[in-house]
Amino acid sequence: MAAKGSHSHVKLEGEIERCRAEGHWGQLRHLAQQLLPLARPPRKVAAAGGAQDAEDYGSMLLAEALLEECLKEKFAKLKDSIPLTEKNEPKLSEAKQYLTNILSRGKLRPKYMTEAMLILGKLHYVEGSYRDAISMYARAGIDDLSTKDEPLYMLRLVTEAFVIKGLSLERSTNSIASRARLCEREEEVMACFETACFIAQVYLQELEKTLNNTHSRSIKGSNVTYSEFELSYFLEAALQSAYVTHLKKGNIVKGMRSLREILRTVETKSTQTFKMTAAKQLAQVLLHSLSEDCYWSPLSDLLPEFMNKEDQSYVSNLCRRPELYTEENAYCPQDNVEEALLLLLISESMANRDAVISRAPDQQDDRAISLRDASAVYDLLSITLGRRGQYVMLSECLERAMKFAFDEFHLWYQLALSMVACGKSAYAVSVLKECAKLRPTDPTVPLLAAKVCIGSLHWLEEGEYFAKMVIDLGEDAGESLAKGYLALGLTYSLQATDGELSCLSSLVKNLLKTGEGEMNLTKAKEERPATLKGTQDELNKKALQTLERARDLAPEDHQIILYLSLQLALVRQISDAIEHLQEALQLCKDDLNSLHLLALLFSAQKHYQHALDVINMAVVEYPESFSLLFTKVKLEWIHKGPEEALVTCRHMLQMWQMVYNVLQHSGSEKGSSVTETPVIKKHNGLHLTLPDAHDADSGSQRASSLAASRLEQAMSEITMQSSAMKQGPMQLWTALEQIWLQAAELFMEQQHLKEASFCIQEAASLFPTSHAVLYMRGKLAEMKGNLEEARQLYDEALTVNPAGVEIMHSLGLVLSRLERRDLAQKVLRDAIRIQTTSHRAWNSLGEVLQAQGKNEAAIECFLTALDLESSSPVIPFTVIPREL
Repeated sequence: MAAKGSHSHVKLEGEIERCRAEGHWGQLRHLAQQLLPLARPPRKVAAAGGAQDAEDYGSMLLAEALLEECLKEKFAKLKDSIPLTEKNEPKLSEAKQYLTNILSRGKLRPKYMTEAMLILGKLHYVEGSYRDAISMYARAGIDDLSTKDEPLYMLRLVTEAFVIKGLSLERSTNSIASRARLCEREEEVMACFETACFIAQVYLQELEKTLNNTHSRSIKGSNVTYSEFELSYFLEAALQSAYVTHLKKGNIVKGMRSLREILRTVETKSTQTFKMTAAKQLAQVLLHSLSEDCYWSPLSDLLPEFMNKEDQSYVSNLCRRPELYTEENAYCPQDNVEEALLLLLISESMANRDAVISRAPDQQDDRAISLRDASAVYDLLSITLGRRGQYVMLSECLERAMKFAFDEFHLWYQLALSMVACGKSAYAVSVLKECAKLRPTDPTVPLLAAKVCIGSLHWLEEGEYFAKMVIDLGEDAGESLAKGYLALGLTYSLQATDGELSCLSSLVKNLLKTGEGEMNLTKAKEERPATLKGTQDELNKKALQTLERARDLAPEDHQIILYLSLQLALVRQISDAIEHLQEALQLCKDDLNSLHLLALLFSAQKHYQHALDVINMAVVEYPESFSLLFTKVKLEWIHKGPEEALVTCRHMLQMWQMVYNVLQHSGSEKGSSVTETPVIKKHNGLHLTLPDAHDADSGSQRASSLAASRLEQAMSEITMQSSAMKQGPMQLWTALEQIWLQAAELFMEQQHLKEASFCIQEAASLFPTSHAVLYMRGKLAEMKGNLEEARQLYDEALTVNPAGVEIMHSLGLVLSRLERRDLAQKVLRDAIRIQTTSHRAWNSLGEVLQAQGKNEAAIECFLTALDLESSSPVIPFTVIPREL
């Protein structure tokens, strides 16, 4: 019978210890109430002491359960450091009464008396009695307590005692006048926090082992799984107070070491969320507070300049150390950005794994917390990956976030921005459409979509749609309204420049199917709309009106005035264009596009020296701008002769080599993608803007020319023996090709055909099937008198780029020399329909008509050519990029 009672007592003690360790306070309260009635009726005087001890033990357990239940209910107040009062908290009052009576009687065994003091110290803290808490812990002698071979619940009590003592000391430093005493107090606080952090990690690791064993053996009555264990307020404070205090005081080195030590400890399920937070905070410190020069890796020693800032550890030898991950085969970052990225990728993985995606109303709060944590990780990833130019990786990370980003504008917009940055323009527009649905009153979203459509994609109809979305917001668009009108004006201007490309493409296909092609050509001409010129005039008119409206809304915006001046230049109102451009230059004197346009306007007025002066001034400001240098070559060719222009070409080759070397040594392009990236994108601040798709005729982005550039790029990469040599952005290699072809043209002007052939071969080694290379080879064959070969090369170039006006012009002249004047006439008319302001095409058409005996029509063409030539720049105005 006695053995049975002893077994029951041992089982009860084990159950009590388990409840206290695992935080089952309701069950502990039930067990404690079972002890109290057994102890009350003292039947024998000799047994009175033992009964009182049992009753006090039960009262202590009951007090602990009541206090913990109260703290769980008042977690928000505890987090905000709002003291709890006995008057408003019955459980707190009852627990305090139990503990006070226990300590006043002093009948408990010393071990349990210490536990009662630790519990009462916690109670004093939550009441706001910080001095009483410190005194109670001093009375319990926590500094001398050993955690070795102690039960789990004792590890928890000691952890909480140290962190509460540290917090209490922190809140009671105002009364200290001596600076030396204040420093001692701060050291004591840090000692408490670091000790609490170590013991907390040991407690959680041992608790996980116990719970795993309990679950595996399926002990009866243990229906709690580990996932249900949640960190209490004081356990969380114990884990993070040390590094938070270091960082608040500016001790970056100590704070980083504390965070790294925490992250190196073996993880438990209950610390997964905390470790994700710690990883984010360490990443923030690495990105914000530590330069690359001061970085030291997690497995290396501190830098010498930091050694004197590191004091010995405050943790007593009485504390057990938590288990750490092994360092074997461990990857070690080499700089702060790399370590931050590694931490954030781990955090992102954890955030995705634990994401709450259920839309159930009862999980709304959990979903909000999950989204907040994930958004913080992705914001830091945006900063980290942006530093290295890894926008492709960033877009992939953000795509993974879409599973819990339903109706969350921030993540959708981040995804759109990352896709724009890495060149996935078409995908970016699709994402921006979703963003516009989420925030229909935000003008920046459709404005960005319009920018992408107008710039890299050349989706003019979509760009017009998004621009009108901004305009439809009216005054609600605020400052973006003027930009909306600017975007709409640019779409009208580009549509007018493009002309009837779709009809042209089908026409050229029909033209090239036959040798003579007159009947097919006539049929294609009849099918073409007769209102092309009227449509272009109407679009130019709408563009001017829209841009003027934009200027009225933002009279101080130099970009709007620049594009208004450009539009006037496109319709050959040169004087008005110069007048408006002067206004733009007064607002922004060193704008590249404004200076470039001014030089072109001077060249249109045949003031070549003034144009050269402006270009030289612009080149001084922007020495890496190849667009300016190409214009300078043209001006020198016309004004000073090809010899002077060749000197500039040599300078361009030297400049190209310098730019290439800079990009080779820059790490910003590593891992970046050129998917859907147009050839006139800027990198690293180096201005590599070129005429559209290396077409010497025009700088406007056209759908056909974009397709041509991508087609020839793909074909060239296939035919090249080693595509690995072309490292770096594609527009850099396009610039080199253009330089060689420009030099070839200058050598041909000097009748140096051997040198010209060498330059063309150099360009062909980069892009063998480039329409620009084919066109220049055709010109060289024409100069050598090989007209049939020249015609064939022009046909091939036109196949790749059906909108090439210069190609059509040269093809028309060769056909005329081959006595195929009807076909030459129709090719030249097609060139004029594409670019009605091409005076060379008009003049050549007049020559063909004159050779056919159509003198009146020829005279009309010559007069038109003369009129257009009087206002034609050395390079078409469309070389100025029209983009937001």
